[in-house]
Amino acid sequence: MVAGQRKVLAVVEPASDFGQIDRRALIAAAVGLSLAPGVALSAQPDAVPQIQVGMLVHPDMVLLDLVGPQTVMSLAMAQVHLVGKTRAPVSTDVGVAIAPTTTFVDAPKDFDVLFVPGGLKGSIECMKDPEVMAFMADRGSRARYVTSVCTGSLVLGAAGLLKGYDATSHWYVRDLLATMGARPKHGRVVTDRNRITAGGVTAGIDFGLTLAAALRGEDFAKKIQLTLEYSPEPPFRAGTPEEAGPAMTGDVLARRAPLIAAAREAAEAAARRA
Repeated sequence: MVAGQRKVLAVVEPASDFGQIDRRALIAAAVGLSLAPGVALSAQPDAVPQIQVGMLVHPDMVLLDLVGPQTVMSLAMAQVHLVGKTRAPVSTDVGVAIAPTTTFVDAPKDFDVLFVPGGLKGSIECMKDPEVMAFMADRGSRARYVTSVCTGSLVLGAAGLLKGYDATSHWYVRDLLATMGARPKHGRVVTDRNRITAGGVTAGIDFGLTLAAALRGEDFAKKIQLTLEYSPEPPFRAGTPEEAGPAMTGDVLARRAPLIAAAREAAEAAARRA
């Protein structure tokens, strides 16, 4: 930031009902659904059953962990609830604050999908927060799918939702899942029964498409992929430790060592609570 400039904190507010209807009509056209002129999506339940998605929003989450899957779920015609402890906007890694649309108290009691984004600092705080843990354990016990991206799986694990399940996380904390009873697996997206977990940050769209296929069918998910023009061609082959090599991997681990150590302590504490 240039000296003398002030940091701007943007707050993303929920869309108005009119904007939501108009946006969904455009989305429906993009994926091949038909909505009669002037008729809201909710008026056609037989055409597109409503899917309820609860997305935990927490301070210091990685914004991309949230908005990648959120975009795909929006295209999948889901009703997305951004759930926070309160309705106060929460910070993200890039300075864009997200305003929850509901709270732990007011959120639906049952979700088709319960989702947790990552952000290691924020994930650690969630793992230590009794209110977050209670909410996750309660809603996760009934959700049709229990899901995460990046270090969000640590939150699921701390809430006791990954015991006996294959799961993944960001590569530098994936091993911690075993501490909380999960079976760590190397994979961009790992599905085990109704648990769907994804690797670090950019795996969020892969996760979203996998979930969309489970909810709406593969053909529907492929149309979403086409709508998003999702066909990644990264300029470098350095997105995994295997590709980056030991020197670069060691440098990242050294820089993240204090947070990784804190995550280990939080995972061990969660295991003791179980």
